[in-house]
Amino acid sequence: MVKRYANTALIYAVVAMIFGVFYREFTRFSHFLGKTNLSVMHTHYFLLGMLFFLALMLAEKSFSFSGKNTGKILTVYHLGLNITGLGFLMRGLTQVWGTKLSAGMDASISGIAGIGHIFMGIGIIFLLLQIRKKAV
Repeated sequence: MVKRYANTALIYAVVAMIFGVFYREFTRFSHFLGKTNLSVMHTHYFLLGMLFFLALMLAEKSFSFSGKNTGKILTVYHLGLNITGLGFLMRGLTQVWGTKLSAGMDASISGIAGIGHIFMGIGIIFLLLQIRKKAV
């Protein structure tokens, strides 16, 4: 599992860098100078992707906490992080393009990001419970 966590951290680091370059180049190409949610995708994937899985790698080395349900919990976490990223991407693209959103569409995009955050929160809580069980 330690190697799996390290590989996942590497994947999220690459994704974070891709979104950083996308943000910079897409806004430059679009001649956009304002604030956009695209700017936070880079840091979200670095922190909640790469650093989170590096921390799990260290926790696994210290406590060997992974069990039969860890894969399911991590699937929920991955879904949450990427659904949140999708919400940021949709919001950021509409900001750069200057798209006028209806109240319903605006709420839908916020809801997508919110659902992603809920999934991540559930995943984090269950992982921390597994770690706590092995740490005692």
